[in-house]
Amino acid sequence: MFYIVSYDIPDDKRRTRVAKTLLDYGSRVQYSVFECIMDDKLMEKMFVRLSEVATEDDRIRIYSLCAKCESNVKIIGRGEITKDEDVYIL
Repeated sequence: MFYIVSYDIPDDKRRTRVAKTLLDYGSRVQYSVFECIMDDKLMEKMFVRLSEVATEDDRIRIYSLCAKCESNVKIIGRGEITKDEDVYIL
């Protein structure tokens, strides 16, 4: 599944910890936005790790995109859509 994770965290230390955690699961596409390709089990693990860092003052949003929605993503400017390198179609 393809996920978009965005965050708004006022505390520098927590913001850095969230970003480092997200780097374990996906690619940074903007300062506070990541694209992640993972199964449900890995997404749950990421969710737990982010929950351990976040406080009531923070905002973290995780959006799942279906395969059809993922194919409709449009980009203006630099960048490309994150691809799952481990998927092979025969």
